[in-house]
Amino acid sequence: MAQFLKKQSFLDFQKFIESVYSLPDDRLFSLWDLLSHQERFTMRALKGIRKNNKKKLELNLLIAFSWLMSVANRLHIIVEDAVWRRFPMQCSYCAGLPCACKKIKPKKRAKIIRKNSLRPQTLAQFQEMFSKIYPPNSRTLSDAGVHLAEEMGELSEAVLCFLGEHKHKQFVDLQNELADFVSCIFGVANSANIDMAQELSKIFYKNCHVCHKAPCECSFSFIAKFSS
Repeated sequence: MAQFLKKQSFLDFQKFIESVYSLPDDRLFSLWDLLSHQERFTMRALKGIRKNNKKKLELNLLIAFSWLMSVANRLHIIVEDAVWRRFPMQCSYCAGLPCACKKIKPKKRAKIIRKNSLRPQTLAQFQEMFSKIYPPNSRTLSDAGVHLAEEMGELSEAVLCFLGEHKHKQFVDLQNELADFVSCIFGVANSANIDMAQELSKIFYKNCHVCHKAPCECSFSFIAKFSS
C-alpha cells in the first residue's frame, strides 16, 4: 500500500504520486492534459477563496499540488531541488529573509547564496520556510490567490515555450516557474492556515484519494468530470 506521511520529505510526496498515478497518467494523458488538470483545480481553489469556503479551497489546493507533481514527473523534474535552487531560505528576487521587495523595489534579481545546511528536510519544513520568506501577515489571502493565478499562467507559458523550441534555457525557465508556483501554493496555504503535509497525509492515507488503488484505476471520463 502506498501512502504519504506527514513527516515525509517533499521528494517522498513526488515519489508517492509517481507510484500511484504514473501508469494512468502515461496511458491516458498528454503533458497538456496534466497541466490542464493542474490549472482546473488551481482555479477551483481560487473560487474557494472568493466564496470564503475554506474546505473548497483546501481540497482543491491539495489536488492541484498533486497534479503539479504529475507534470514534474512527466518532465523528469525533481520539484524539491527546483524549489531549493530558486528559494534557498530567501526571496528569489531580493534575496531577503523575509522578502523586502515591496520596501526596496529592486530592479534586478539579487545574487543568491545557498547554504545547504539550511535546506528543509520535510515537506512541512518547506512550507515553514516559505512562511519565513513571505510572512502570511504581510498580505491578504486574496492577494496570495491572485499571485497563485499569475504564476499558474506563467508556468503554462513556460511549458508552451519549451515544447515549441526545446531549448535548454527554456527548460531552466520552466523549472523556475514551477518553483514559483510551488511558492504560491504554500503562500496561499500559509495565509489560509492550511497544513499541507498534514492534509495531504489525510487524503493520501491509502493509495489514490478516490479509488484507493495503486496504481490508480479511476477512468478517463471520471477524472475529466471529477469536481470538488
